[in-house]
Amino acid sequence: MTRRLPLRSALAVALLTGSALGGYALSSPSFADAAPSGAVDVSHLPPGASAQVLPDFTELASRVKPAVVTILSDLNPNAMADDSIGGNQGGGDQGGDQGDNGSGGDQGPQAQNGLPFPLPFPFNMMPGAPGMGGAQPHPQAVEAAGSGFIINGNGTIVTNNHVVQGAKTITVTLSDGTRLPAKLIGRDPSTDIAVLKVDAKHPLPYLDLGSSAKVQTGQWVIAMGNPFGLGGTVTAGIVSAEGRDIGDGPYDSFLQIDAPINKGNSGGPLFDQAGEVIGMNTAILSPSGGSIGIGFAIPADTIKAIVAQIIKDGHVTRGFLGVEAQSIDAGMAQALHLPGDSQGALNGALIAQIEPSSPAAKAGLQPGDVIQKVNGTVIHTPRDLAINIAGINPGQNANLSIVRNGKTQDVSVEIAQLKSKVAANKSGSPASSQGGVGLALAPLTPDLRGQLGVPDGTDGAVVAQVRPNSPADQAGIQQGDVVLGVNSAAIGSPNQAASAIHAALQSGGGAVALRILRQGQPIFVAITPDKTAG
Repeated sequence: MTRRLPLRSALAVALLTGSALGGYALSSPSFADAAPSGAVDVSHLPPGASAQVLPDFTELASRVKPAVVTILSDLNPNAMADDSIGGNQGGGDQGGDQGDNGSGGDQGPQAQNGLPFPLPFPFNMMPGAPGMGGAQPHPQAVEAAGSGFIINGNGTIVTNNHVVQGAKTITVTLSDGTRLPAKLIGRDPSTDIAVLKVDAKHPLPYLDLGSSAKVQTGQWVIAMGNPFGLGGTVTAGIVSAEGRDIGDGPYDSFLQIDAPINKGNSGGPLFDQAGEVIGMNTAILSPSGGSIGIGFAIPADTIKAIVAQIIKDGHVTRGFLGVEAQSIDAGMAQALHLPGDSQGALNGALIAQIEPSSPAAKAGLQPGDVIQKVNGTVIHTPRDLAINIAGINPGQNANLSIVRNGKTQDVSVEIAQLKSKVAANKSGSPASSQGGVGLALAPLTPDLRGQLGVPDGTDGAVVAQVRPNSPADQAGIQQGDVVLGVNSAAIGSPNQAASAIHAALQSGGGAVALRILRQGQPIFVAITPDKTAG
């Protein structure tokens, strides 16, 4: 089945691994009589000007091709469940999720919209092969094909985690056709990176990882891999954008490219014109599963950092702060009395929840604090916070610049080690509302606590009713939400919530921030009250 990642739209971002091709249809494109849209009409150039010559990638392709490999994974049929991404993916920490939330194995077959058959066919599901008709008493093995590239003459290979996850055995096919069994050295689901090793009995050609920090939007790039089983395929395009967050994991910072990549390209290298690897092709945005010119690659700098840890320790160690954070909009900045900057409302990561006994809790951080900087690095979003904290070695101190109650202060935190899964939604803290905002609140009784899944020890008030078209309704407050606090003040009852809301409105801030618990997830919601309400 194809891996699909919702990207705030009806389209889907699909991880690129595909089952190895057993059959497919190829058709010849139709060519218009007119000149290509990208052709240059020299007769209309100004005097002295010359037509720009498009780059030639012939020498580059022949030079790097020997180090690009095809990876075949013999999958366990029981691991072929549909792991769609886009919802909560496990543990919570800075910037949403910092648990071991992997990309899962998606190499299996799935019919693509508009195509008469699944692409690509797994070998065991080709027409006429066993299993094509009637009942299948036993699950049949599926061989899935992806890409990878050699980074060391000793046979060290980098690919995507989703290419090899769930594999019983892994085979690497070199560019000369040699097939070698591969050993999985380690993998990191959070960044979708895996490291393999083969023993060829002789040094292998390899590629150097370049610097993705130098990549610029608009520069030419070349992708190479094994789309639909067509090994050694080379495509070219440009970098469309940098730092893309596609909702795949807590550390998303993809390069967006328009070089055509498809299922099977996963794990293949992305080159600049100098032949340096600047990324690894991983996912596409597509309504059908095929390329529409929107692809995503993991930056080389991320690959280098993760691969070095996997080779050294067999796993990745990340820093752990112990907070759940959310972004800040103008209404929230106003409600929390946050100072502005040259761009308007303050950027940063708003702490929505503190993990008990975590480094954040020990350092005295509180829900409602806004983290602006980590060791001097400006934090614009929760994702920035996640990436920066993850890069700090456990045991080291991090200096956080925060805003609390409208005032900036520094807090020193000793960073801990992130475990494989960070327990989330186990405690509650602040948020509230009533009066002129259009809410009716009820006590959090034991029965309601059980129905709503509110953890023991969490105090608050339940939203019993939301007045239609009221400020609370417009802000998205829902019946069944549990109000935990108002601005940065915790509340424990409907009366406390009402008093806190009225006090916040009387302060003249123009908005109030409620901290609520919804389906186990704590979030802040900013409400701008109805000025005509009593």
